Amino acid sequence: MSTALARIEDTVPPDAAPHNLEAEQAFLGALLYDNEIYHRVADWLRGEHFYDPVHGRIYDAATSRIQRGALADAIVLKTDFERDGGLKEIGGAAYLAVLVESAIDSAGAAEYAQLVYDLALRRALIRVGAELSRQAVDSTPETHARALIESTERQLYALAESGGAARGFVSFKDALAESVEMAAAAYEREGGLSGISSGLRALDDKLGGLHKSDLVILAGRPSMGKSALATNIAFDIARNYRYETLPDGGRKTVSGGVVGFFSLEMSSEQLATRLIADYTGIPSFMIRRGEIDAAQYEEIRDAALEIQSVPLFIDDTGGLPIGALAARARRLKRLHGLDLIVVDYLQLVGASDTRRGDNRVQEVSEVTQRLKALAKELNVPVLALAQLSRQVEQREDKKPQLSDLRESGSIEQDADVVMFVYRESYYKEREKPKEGTPEYLVWEEEFRLIERQADVIIGKQRHGPIGNVKLAFDGPRMKFSDLESTGRYDELAR
Repeated sequence: MSTALARIEDTVPPDAAPHNLEAEQAFLGALLYDNEIYHRVADWLRGEHFYDPVHGRIYDAATSRIQRGALADAIVLKTDFERDGGLKEIGGAAYLAVLVESAIDSAGAAEYAQLVYDLALRRALIRVGAELSRQAVDSTPETHARALIESTERQLYALAESGGAARGFVSFKDALAESVEMAAAAYEREGGLSGISSGLRALDDKLGGLHKSDLVILAGRPSMGKSALATNIAFDIARNYRYETLPDGGRKTVSGGVVGFFSLEMSSEQLATRLIADYTGIPSFMIRRGEIDAAQYEEIRDAALEIQSVPLFIDDTGGLPIGALAARARRLKRLHGLDLIVVDYLQLVGASDTRRGDNRVQEVSEVTQRLKALAKELNVPVLALAQLSRQVEQREDKKPQLSDLRESGSIEQDADVVMFVYRESYYKEREKPKEGTPEYLVWEEEFRLIERQADVIIGKQRHGPIGNVKLAFDGPRMKFSDLESTGRYDELAR
């Protein structure tokens, strides 16, 4: 053991948190000898994972130079650390030469880095456990055990994802790098999408896809088709899921994505029936009633076999509290990955126990705030459906507006995008006059022209324009699709 290493370990109490200074030295020495090692560990190893803070600073300084394409060895870094007080205590700049002497073979460096990372996670787990123990003992009557569980699970998820209990401050340099990566993704897709494609070209043209960390609200009156549209989007994204395997065994989504669908209104069986109708073109009401022939039954069975491996995960628990919803989403991402969360619909999501006595407006406010926080935490878009108030029905112009959002102004405030589903035919059908009258003939012609039209009205978009998106709607299949041209309306009406 080197003199420098002995001097460090003499200062460490025997009951210290898990660490291995020799492993840290061996890895840093290998890194200074062969900078290519950095690219094998860059995705997950950070300076904060080193037990000795001086080792962490050396790693950060070396990686900063490597990222710029410059050399990072003991001689080059010597100038940077000549005045470092922490380094002086363990031998000064000459300690960098000690690290190089302790270096292991480049082939095994990644294993040493993994050990450093694993020990950092263990120390973080000890901190989380100690904090949970303290809170459980010192909690007040107002503190619910379930809230402690949710808080701990949130911290454990953060550890599983990044090895740190919190993201903390991000330098402007890192934020710029993320922005450039997003622009690069849009450029490589040629279609200008920086987010996940919804499967609807006209909608993607307005939104640029569904963006990570965004809370997207899709609102409408009952029977307008908001659940159908959300299901169409979720199924298309899951069907088009493609990924590439990373060197560390992880997965990087190339197209589509893994979808978590919280269906608080429909059962998983009802949702699956809609998806089969979408895939086969057989109306869902015919499937549910059994009004199908042998050929259609075979088609349904074949379709089920073809799409059974689609990464669409459904949770149909009714009245699910927002804390439990977040915990299940974290668990899904940890086990299977996650690229989109759909919540149908947010007024059915329960507030936390601590807010149970408050009014409904405050409960919905809490749900929207927690959904936005969840989108940022998991770095995925959250598509949440919402009901509109009845005041829409009382106006002559029944196109929805932001003021129609039911029960909470915080829905508009917290959302990055607010969209409304509107079908004029829904209201026109209820104006149907008596058959055989002149009025009926006029009504029939007008209804025929709009029967299969739908509008998605973008009432708010934090990073883009608002406006209307024209779509085609197939009622029997509960299917939204793109219009190929402005003349497509006439074709649909025939």
